Amino acid sequence: MIISSISDYREGARRRLPPFLFHYIDGGAYAEYTLGRNVSDLSRIELRQRILKNVAELSTETEVLGQKFAMPLALSPVGLTGMYARRGEVQAAKAAASRGIPFTLSTVSVCPIEEVQAASPAPIWFQLYVLKDRGFMKNALERAWAAGIRTLVFTVDMPVPGARYRDRHSGMSGPDAKLKQYWQAVTHPFWAWDVGLNGRPHDLGNISKYRGTPTKLEDYIGWLGANFDASISWQDLEWIREFWKGPMLIKGILDVEDARDAVRFGADGIIVSNHGGRQLDGVLSSARALPAIADAVKGDLTIVADSGLRSGLDVVRMLALGADLTMMGRAFIYALATAGEAGVANMLDLVKKEMQVAMALTGARSISEITRNSLVQSPS
Repeated sequence: MIISSISDYREGARRRLPPFLFHYIDGGAYAEYTLGRNVSDLSRIELRQRILKNVAELSTETEVLGQKFAMPLALSPVGLTGMYARRGEVQAAKAAASRGIPFTLSTVSVCPIEEVQAASPAPIWFQLYVLKDRGFMKNALERAWAAGIRTLVFTVDMPVPGARYRDRHSGMSGPDAKLKQYWQAVTHPFWAWDVGLNGRPHDLGNISKYRGTPTKLEDYIGWLGANFDASISWQDLEWIREFWKGPMLIKGILDVEDARDAVRFGADGIIVSNHGGRQLDGVLSSARALPAIADAVKGDLTIVADSGLRSGLDVVRMLALGADLTMMGRAFIYALATAGEAGVANMLDLVKKEMQVAMALTGARSISEITRNSLVQSPS
């Protein structure tokens, strides 16, 4: 198939993946209103076209958290990435490193921390959930640091798991899930060979390392539900702030007051995110939430934005709304499922080219020149 955009990679993923995996990554919470608004609200942000600005030389390079990147983009943490391609976390991390941006490893990855960092030519980032088992959290942080990881993404918007209706219909969860998954694997031979047979072991690598026994995929939903901690508060994060000596980003901020709390807490950055529309349906899209948050805390910490980005144009839009860095999750999974490491690398090339066109036609020669002035008007 012809690939010219992230939408093409989405179609490639739909064709190749068993439905339970495609809908798990493609879907959101409840009726998926927020999932849709993440994309539509961002697409409605109008860029201000300028002419005769001498954009013969422009650069997408940026520096965030003391690190230099080829463009203001990181790959978001996505659970079970290793089920979308053979040892998928390794492939995605290598692609990100080859394009000069960071890959963020999920707590609930298939490949463990040590395997991914050892294979990556550059330091990766690590994402951690707030869990009842503090022993696991401490173990994961110690292993990440020992592996050479220095940037921590701490996800705080999952005190309870969101309700995802698609998963019940697709076979990701439910009483007949295993039977559905087996049949779907048999009828998708490319995935069955690449991942089903040759991508093993199929378990939650980081959790298995800690427990000393495999934590299989059928235990995934139950383990998450049993270990998320609804009692967590800012005070409970203090030991992590003291323990972790590198940069720490708080992921899941949508409210100005929460952003100010993150500043008071001493976070190095926040990620304006609604978990890709996978938690609470009906909340603000990231594009709608970002401007007010940027007005309140810009300069006090690093502002990252995710949820809904599907192109380099969207990266430019988020920067203009106030972000210092952006993240993509579904987009790279679509590319990974379609063509592995090469697909992710090519997707990042497409994003960079789209950014360059948008910058040239808005008169921005550097990332620092992408501001609210790059927009027709600020969103209401």
